[in-house]
Amino acid sequence: MNDAMNLGRLLSDTARRLPDRTGLVWGERSWGWRQLDDRVNALVQALRKRGLGKGDKILVQAKNSNQLFESMFAAFKLGAVWVPCNFRLTPPEVAYLASSSHARAMIADDSFQAHVDASKAEAKGLERVIVIGSPRAGEEDFEALVAEGAGAPAWEEEVGRGDPCWFFYTSGTTGRPKAGVLTHGQMAFVVTNHIADLMPDTGPDDASLVVAPLSHGAGAHLLPQVARGAKSVLLANPSFDEEEAWRLVQEHRVSNMFTVPTIITRLCRHPAVDRYDHSSLKYVIYAGAPMYRADQKHCLEKIGKVLVQYFGLGEVTGNITVLPRDQHSLNDNEMRIGSCGFPRTGMEIAIKDPDGKRLEANQKGEICVRGPAVFAGYYDNAEANAKALKGGWFHTGDLGYLDEAGFLYITGRASDMYISGGSNVYPREAEEVLLTHPAVAEVAVLGVPDAQWGESGVGVVVLNEGKAATEAELLKHLDGKLAKYKWPRRLFFWSELPKSGYGKVPKHLIRQELYARGEVKKDESP
Repeated sequence: MNDAMNLGRLLSDTARRLPDRTGLVWGERSWGWRQLDDRVNALVQALRKRGLGKGDKILVQAKNSNQLFESMFAAFKLGAVWVPCNFRLTPPEVAYLASSSHARAMIADDSFQAHVDASKAEAKGLERVIVIGSPRAGEEDFEALVAEGAGAPAWEEEVGRGDPCWFFYTSGTTGRPKAGVLTHGQMAFVVTNHIADLMPDTGPDDASLVVAPLSHGAGAHLLPQVARGAKSVLLANPSFDEEEAWRLVQEHRVSNMFTVPTIITRLCRHPAVDRYDHSSLKYVIYAGAPMYRADQKHCLEKIGKVLVQYFGLGEVTGNITVLPRDQHSLNDNEMRIGSCGFPRTGMEIAIKDPDGKRLEANQKGEICVRGPAVFAGYYDNAEANAKALKGGWFHTGDLGYLDEAGFLYITGRASDMYISGGSNVYPREAEEVLLTHPAVAEVAVLGVPDAQWGESGVGVVVLNEGKAATEAELLKHLDGKLAKYKWPRRLFFWSELPKSGYGKVPKHLIRQELYARGEVKKDESP
């Protein structure tokens, strides 16, 4: 049933309403809303001419740019599925996403030739490669496609609420990434809810600074800006620069940004925070990890009462709780320290025991959520869906409790996943690569408190008898096989790993031993 608005209409409607207002800024260049929409419509017609359409998966391996923005809306209007990759992933990792998503086309920066080659080798259904920059033989030029479709009439596919528009890749305890299916209807709710709960009163006179890859949470944050006609400002380079960020805040009178605790802490501790005017800021939204109370206070002192926290996962597209500006305070007695907020509008949270029983206030259990922001399930993964969506609730895998007022506190994770600098890291991925080194007999990677990154990975390695390896050698073994943000930052060499009576290696025992040996400081936790 075609009963939903195509998400691409967010851009079309804004282009009609505010044709000449600036919609996107990147470096010295800027694009008006009508100009962006015309480019997207041209790309849509060129892709349609090549047989791409409803349900087709379009893999994207690119850094933030106007073309990345345009690829998103072109996929939406086509009724295709946008499959963006974290640009830091290695060629084998991207190849797996290409294969598991059943991608028919790939859009990539010309700096990612190895990623393209690996994807073509593994994804048998990948028929077409479109390059941003200089294409090679057999590849097509992104800008040539836009030029080809210029002047063609606008077109968008009819869609239903449950039709997929975005594969949001996340990982599970197995370490293999899974494609969370985001739909047109679900994302329309998320956009509305982001405006209502995170940044109400956002409009055409506002500006948003993009400091993270649009492939994930920052992309979801971009959609409300488009819906309300607020321009988005991209950093000139993918490497984060505090000076540039504050300069752009002043130059464009930035009113909101989405980031993670480590980035906003870096921004507020950098000397540039005192050299530029940031009085335009209204909402500085952070998510993805706990924030140290000392950092929270420092940010409030530097930029004022503009912090907004949310808790969410890709599967619920950041839409579980909110801790708004008025719930942040320098006064410890006026703030629920450690809480990530109360349920988002239209969403419901339940704390459940292992049998699925709903627990009372202040009782700890698994955090479960239901409501219109919950995704449609994992693509082509019935087993994961049965577990994650059991009983009509999405099971987050996080542990916590609700207080009497309905504020949520996260106490741990049911899985071994940890969050470093706002990115989810699944230890098994690093463990599996390290185990391919001939000197490694056993390895366990886990997240531990880190004053800079919130959490960072450490690995405990047991070497094969008669074999030798250094920390530097094993880390080098990860190079090219695993994105750097997934690497453990430190490795320790033990003669054996602690084991349970069942022969398993419980990571809480390893963590206790790390503390006991003094190799990790226990008091660094947030």
